[in-house]
Amino acid sequence: QLQNKILILTICAAGIGGTFQYGYNISIINAPTSYIQTFMNETWLERTGIPLESNVILLLWSFTVSAYPLGGLTGAVAAGPMAIMLGRKMSLLLNNVFVIIAAVLSGFSRMAKSFEMIMLSRFFTGVNAGVSMNIQPMYLAESAPKKLRGAVALTSASFTALGLVLGQVVGLRELLGGEESWPFLLASNVVPAVIQLTALPWLPESPRYLLIDRGDKESCISALQKLRGNSDLGAELEEMLAEQAAVKGQRAKNPWELFQNPALRWQLMSIVVLSSAMQLCGNDSMYFYAAYVFQEAGIPQDKIPYVVIGTGSCELITSVTCNMIIDYAGRRPLLLGGYIFMAGWAIVFMVALSQQTQISWMPYLSMACIFAYILSFGIGPAGVTGVLPTEVFDQMSRPAAYMICGSLLWFNLFLVGTAFPFIVKSLAHFCYVPFLVVCICTALYVGFFLPETKGKSFLEISEEFKKRNFKAQTHAVFYKGPEEIKSTML
Repeated sequence: QLQNKILILTICAAGIGGTFQYGYNISIINAPTSYIQTFMNETWLERTGIPLESNVILLLWSFTVSAYPLGGLTGAVAAGPMAIMLGRKMSLLLNNVFVIIAAVLSGFSRMAKSFEMIMLSRFFTGVNAGVSMNIQPMYLAESAPKKLRGAVALTSASFTALGLVLGQVVGLRELLGGEESWPFLLASNVVPAVIQLTALPWLPESPRYLLIDRGDKESCISALQKLRGNSDLGAELEEMLAEQAAVKGQRAKNPWELFQNPALRWQLMSIVVLSSAMQLCGNDSMYFYAAYVFQEAGIPQDKIPYVVIGTGSCELITSVTCNMIIDYAGRRPLLLGGYIFMAGWAIVFMVALSQQTQISWMPYLSMACIFAYILSFGIGPAGVTGVLPTEVFDQMSRPAAYMICGSLLWFNLFLVGTAFPFIVKSLAHFCYVPFLVVCICTALYVGFFLPETKGKSFLEISEEFKKRNFKAQTHAVFYKGPEEIKSTML
């Protein structure tokens, strides 16, 4: 029983300073929006004696918001080399330096009368999230026993959702979302960092990393004993040694080498399609719409923040449910079901938005759609996407695969964040058409091309992909499909 405790502690220690920060920092910035914009204006007025025009304030604000995904992109690219050189655990610990810098910058920004400090702090917060989004699922999936691998790696998604909800709660006016306390709200992300710095050092490093990257068998066995206890380690060690033999003499690969390698073609295509779809499916834009739809549904303005917490809780509930069923249901059905349901709800949502003013109960239908859409996203795509790169790539390609995955994720987050207001302007009620197309294409890709990975060892999975990669050369015709799908995706 003690070993299960060690595994659970490892999950919590990695999660609280890892993907929890990603969710938390996305949602804490929403509450103080108007206060920070006022602060920018006042600071500028003090410096120059001229107030800022409203469109300039908006521009400065969008810089502040987009500093986060740009930091994330930087972090995602840095995560690969960090994971290889420092190890998984050490990278997660060092990663907290970025949050501490960010918390100091944003906490003192009002005292220093500098809104540039807020922008910089958002950038550093992004770097932290970028590193942890890549390294945490890798660390956990490599430390978990095979039959629990999906569930353990998926806790990353649960921690993201938990961060979202807690960020929404802490951002309420009664807590830290008031006009006086916003610098403390933005600096509150230092708390999870401190918790991680005190807890994680006592827990073991990823056994796979110790054996395959470092070639240190003793440390690997002692880490395994801590994580598994007295249960028979023979089979698991044998599997790792087989994987070590399979990658013998290779060094860790760079991202561009993955693109050149024909043996990785399908794995790469799968993560490119799925990581892009995760941001391009419009789930984050639902949060953008939430406040407007709730207002239309007649919920009083001051109660809306509480209802928005409901949407965050939806994602939390489903990602925890998904955790429980992923190793029974498998990866494919969850992804497929998630995207098909989202496509369905997107259609209903657009119809409901267009009839919002005509039919009295339509606002309630669009409200239900928001919850349903977020639930469908949480049950599959939210969690499974982060688990796949660990499962479909070997130890030498894994950090590079996460760099590609993470870079796409952040780039698309930036893209959607920048483009969505314009999409709404031009397409009005039909703003979900692009997202609908993405959901349908992704569902088709998963249905036709993605093999199931549950309960298989890493070697078995790469064997299965090998068959696919080299089958494509004999049937040149068969290979046409995904090319077309890919072009519509991006």
